[in-house]
Amino acid sequence: MWLILAFCSAALLGFYDVCKKKALLDNAVLPVLFLNTVICSLIFIPFIVLSLGTSVLDGTAFYVEPSTWAEHKYIILKACIVLSSWVFGYFAMKHLPITIVGPINATRPVMVLVGAMLVFGERLNVWQWIGVLLAIVSFFLLSRSGKKEGVNFSHNRWIFFLVAAAILGAVSGLYDKYLMAPPANGGVGLSRMVVQSWYNIYQLCLMGVTMFAIWYPTRKKTTPFKWRWSIILISVFLSIADFVYFYALSLPGAMISIVSMVRRGSVVVSFFCGAMIFKEKNLTSKLVDMLFVILGMVFLYIGSH
Repeated sequence: MWLILAFCSAALLGFYDVCKKKALLDNAVLPVLFLNTVICSLIFIPFIVLSLGTSVLDGTAFYVEPSTWAEHKYIILKACIVLSSWVFGYFAMKHLPITIVGPINATRPVMVLVGAMLVFGERLNVWQWIGVLLAIVSFFLLSRSGKKEGVNFSHNRWIFFLVAAAILGAVSGLYDKYLMAPPANGGVGLSRMVVQSWYNIYQLCLMGVTMFAIWYPTRKKTTPFKWRWSIILISVFLSIADFVYFYALSLPGAMISIVSMVRRGSVVVSFFCGAMIFKEKNLTSKLVDMLFVILGMVFLYIGSH
């Protein structure tokens, strides 16, 4: 069941990336990100209120358990990590083809595995090492394809933004494992709804400060903000994808390494939408690059199963 949910989350993430690209075309980045945090918070505030003030959600998958300030400190750190990843990722998505962004984002499970090896002392087997090497090869192939569109990986700051977003996303995945692991296993033992609900609220607070301290005073000197309905769809697809993801992780036997890998299958949706909707170029060479990414994910799956 948790594997099916992981595939559902992957599809939703693909549509999330497409809506994000659509919303960011010739648009101001920070207001789009701010509105994303606003809408995500509005989705989860009713669950928090109903859980704290009534018994309507008791025993359901949407119940938000009461939590202490000590636990909220962990969630605030989660919000800082995710929001930092989003800021880098949104700027990269605006300035780079989605057919490059998707495959690079799909290498996050490799970073999660390497992080698990360094932080949790896990050891990679032969299959996993092959998957890591294939992911590295795919990155160099993507750099070759990018040069055809004037995207030089070694001198393009948006590529560095994208890599920073991917690294922070991998850190967030490892931190999720720590947050939701039982205390007996060395984790914090938080429920998925507590994490997802409150980190959205804290992101809104952080993004609100960023908006009015950085963007608002300089808004007339930068790219103007344009309202698009795809901004709402960003939040809807992301919230459902994350809910399904956290729910999958909470099920018995769920493996964070496999769930993370399957979620990166979103690259298939974003790639073909990039081809059909955004009419991006050099699709044949990028398709080969993406296949290397997927092949790497298959080897990681085999090695982690």
